[in-house]
Amino acid sequence: MTDADLYELLGVGRGATDAELKRAYRQKAREFHPDANHGDDVTEERFKEVSLAYEVLRDPERRARYDRFGTAGVSGQAAGGGGFGGGQGDPFGGGLGDLFDSFFNGMGGATSGGRGRRTGPMPGPDAEIVLRLTFREAVFGIHRDVPVKVPVHCDACEGSGARPGTSPIRCPDCQGAGELRRVRQSILGQVMTAVPCSRCQGTGQAIATPCDDCGGDGRRDEERTLEVDIPSGVDDGTTLRLSGHGPAGFRGGPNGTLFVHLSVEADPVFERSGVDIHASVQVAMTQAALGTVIEFDTLDDRQNLTIAPGTQTGAVIQLKGLGIPRLRGRGRGDLFVHVVVETPTELDDAQRELLASLAAARDELVGISPQGEGIFSKLRSALS
Repeated sequence: MTDADLYELLGVGRGATDAELKRAYRQKAREFHPDANHGDDVTEERFKEVSLAYEVLRDPERRARYDRFGTAGVSGQAAGGGGFGGGQGDPFGGGLGDLFDSFFNGMGGATSGGRGRRTGPMPGPDAEIVLRLTFREAVFGIHRDVPVKVPVHCDACEGSGARPGTSPIRCPDCQGAGELRRVRQSILGQVMTAVPCSRCQGTGQAIATPCDDCGGDGRRDEERTLEVDIPSGVDDGTTLRLSGHGPAGFRGGPNGTLFVHLSVEADPVFERSGVDIHASVQVAMTQAALGTVIEFDTLDDRQNLTIAPGTQTGAVIQLKGLGIPRLRGRGRGDLFVHVVVETPTELDDAQRELLASLAAARDELVGISPQGEGIFSKLRSALS
């Protein structure tokens, strides 16, 4: 049994709280987990040690015995021992396997008793691409042929890695098991561990005569066209998960997952808000005052908008069912058209005189002279 300090293994002080212990363990476990360090015996051993250190220190009673007696207090050597509190057949008290499952979702690696044993071809890694869409393509959906360059199974050897006419042989290192079992010395004594075989990478097979096209890997890079169906209603930042369309696995292993991240371009007219869209329309001052009907191009077709007499800037016209299709439901959102009343800025003499007459009729002071007097006041007086 090693005399390594359990607190030093986790990188915490003796006064560390439960939260600090858990945070330190998570960091160390991710760093040393066998799934992230295939075939590295040193990190495998560190992973076992930090896991066992956390298992001791997370339990108040075990931690108290360790603080008082050291490793002897948690290995059954102190008076009234009891070690880790488990039965004779399980020095971990059943807790270590559950601990692995809690943090790593049962992904396997070096666990005791063969837990998580992994044999056969490894699946390919995941990959991701970015696909750009116009606003209207995102609203109504589209079918896209997307070029993707990823490893694919070698056609010459059909993904086996062996030269055509030959076959893979049983791995001489693991004898076809796909994993190597070793006995390691830890703070609890001897522990049986199992790791994927580094020679065959868990497949249980070795290549005596590698394929000339792929060099025994069973894969080669190739650009292929992927058919992607974009559903209607997707938004900027949406990610599509295409299982089995990612890179091919090593030596015939299944394909990984391809993640397609959607980037939607902004539209010059419409702005999205959930399943609703907003747009603005400008109307002349006279149209807003007297009312009118104008044409407006929606995402679907051209609509007639009725501008009621006396409409002010900020008025909103709601067009139901002309918004964004609901991605996981029926129907669509609405289109909201915001009215902006345009004030004329360039008037000829006749137009200016007409407006002045209107102002006089409404008893409104218009026009500013350098002295601050209305330049149309005389006209207003003449017309009154």
